[in-house]
Amino acid sequence: MGVVDVFAAFGLSASAGLNAYLSLLIVAVSAKLNIITLEQPFDVMESWWVIGVLIVLTLIEIFVDKIPAADSLNDIIGTVVRPAAGAILFAASAGVVTELSPVLSIILGLLMAGSVHAVKMTTRPVVTTTTAGIGNPVVSTAEDIVAGTTALLAVLLPGLVALVAVLGIVLFLAWRIRRLNRLERERAAAR
Repeated sequence: MGVVDVFAAFGLSASAGLNAYLSLLIVAVSAKLNIITLEQPFDVMESWWVIGVLIVLTLIEIFVDKIPAADSLNDIIGTVVRPAAGAILFAASAGVVTELSPVLSIILGLLMAGSVHAVKMTTRPVVTTTTAGIGNPVVSTAEDIVAGTTALLAVLLPGLVALVAVLGIVLFLAWRIRRLNRLERERAAAR
């Protein structure tokens, strides 16, 4: 497995943390159109009945997630669904059958999707409270766009996902170093 494949796997599992069914649908349709190849047992996602079910579930999630209170129930259900979808997507895109330990793939996918989901689930009530629910459709739509775009990029341009991830890591490290330097200067000034 190349580095690009790993970043694509992380991108897909992260997108599942926001919208599990949309991410699964993008991978399923991409496989059906021969854009990507899914190894067994993940190739079952290419079947029309799975794609049909994913379309229905995606539409339900997109609709329900825009409604205050219903979105909280959706997030509770998502606590199981989103990390599981992340594990499936990570394992499927990482070539779990041939190249990477299945256990490691599943754990990484669970952790990535679960982390993104946890952030989503804890911030959404704040949006509901601070905007009296008016902000929910806006935030939910943004989440759907980010999830869909991330999944599409991970499938179509995995190198770009790798580049963005590396850039993000570099920017985070630069920010962290600047913050540590600032704290050190403040400590020195306080002495």
